[in-house]
Amino acid sequence: MPGAGELLLEVRACSLNFPDLLMIADKYQVKPPLPFSPGGELAGRVRAVGPEVKGFRVGDRVLALSGWGGLAEMAIVPAARCIPLPAGLSDEVAAAALYTLGTCYHALKDRAALQPKERLFVLGAAGGIGMAAIQLGKLMGAEVIAAVGSAEKVEACLEAGADQAFVYEAERAREQFKTELGPKGADVVLDPVGGDFAEPAFRCMAWKGRYLVVGFAAGQIPSLPFNLTLLKGADLIGVFWGRFTQEQPQVHLENTRQLMQWLEEGRLAQRIHKRYSLQEGIQALQDLQARKVIGKAIVLP
Repeated sequence: MPGAGELLLEVRACSLNFPDLLMIADKYQVKPPLPFSPGGELAGRVRAVGPEVKGFRVGDRVLALSGWGGLAEMAIVPAARCIPLPAGLSDEVAAAALYTLGTCYHALKDRAALQPKERLFVLGAAGGIGMAAIQLGKLMGAEVIAAVGSAEKVEACLEAGADQAFVYEAERAREQFKTELGPKGADVVLDPVGGDFAEPAFRCMAWKGRYLVVGFAAGQIPSLPFNLTLLKGADLIGVFWGRFTQEQPQVHLENTRQLMQWLEEGRLAQRIHKRYSLQEGIQALQDLQARKVIGKAIVLP
């Protein structure tokens, strides 16, 4: 049963994200006690309400940012990490919403202050973060250029609204990025990949550009020559959405309400790569690790 300040949730949908893989490998900044079940983003129904909880009742539908524990039939989550779901939002869409859309909206709005008609360059654009960045970039009035790993992913990015998409190649990324972005370069780069692509992307930034460091899916933390920031008058900006939600909870709440409204209105739509059963949860994580997932992987207990 839930303790003080907690809710017992029946898990209806759980989405998987790259931090789940890092947590399993013990490479994430948050280290849950062993044993644990991954899955930090879920939608469910309240089955029991713990002491000292206000604002929730048995039967309520909620979106929960549990951190971990979502790959299960039931989960206990602090009520402070749960958000009531609008009636018009399905469990699947809700479960796929906040990690990626929340991260990207914070990155583009709060950190980069992306403006209409600016050029947004998205690395790893076919993943959950990348797809969210494409949609939000277009919604905010930007021109969006997407870089991906295969021709199939190019089509997915164009369908999501990207103005331009191409397959990048590590061995000639510097030349390729310069050609694809042209003399204008990129006003904002959103990078969830890191590795060998970071420096070539930074070299293609426009004057006073903003480089958003979101993650290191390539597995390697890049090193950048600091003279590039000087020559371009550019900003290197860290994006730690989890810390942001704790440090600025009111702004996080306002951002969440805006995202939920756009989802309800159909102005945002998460691409569901595949729906997995709970028994297929390991396969879902393996697909995510193998870069097979275009959009979001959803587990339906």
